[in-house]
Amino acid sequence: MEKNNRKEKDVIIYTDGGSRGNPGPAAVGVYIPVLNKKYSEYFGAATNNIAEYRAIVFAFKKVKQIIGTKKAEQTNVEIRSDSQLIVNQLSGYFKLKEEELFPFFIQIWNLKQDFLDVRFTHIPREENRIADALVNEALDEATARTLL
Repeated sequence: MEKNNRKEKDVIIYTDGGSRGNPGPAAVGVYIPVLNKKYSEYFGAATNNIAEYRAIVFAFKKVKQIIGTKKAEQTNVEIRSDSQLIVNQLSGYFKLKEEELFPFFIQIWNLKQDFLDVRFTHIPREENRIADALVNEALDEATARTLL
């Protein structure tokens, strides 16, 4: 997907996952600019890598839920993440070695089949500020609830 040749059926999704403590309290953040949607979700204790993978699973499911199965089949998706490791694993450049990530990798592989084309792009943290903020908001809210 060329930046200058973007079509209506292209969806760029910014994803982030974070864990405080690694492992520790973890959450995901997803920002979909073309749909003007922002999501975050706290899901308990996990590693940072699991949180990153869960963010991508969450993103695929949300987009499919919003646009429907038929449109998804005609949609190109670009997942943008500041996790170079995850992007390289999902792009096939790095081998997946952590067994606890296998189920998420397989789930993402299966979800990819619902879309016309999927790309994973590594971006600098500065370009992923919105998704990162969503992760931190979810973690802050979860922490505040446990303190009450």
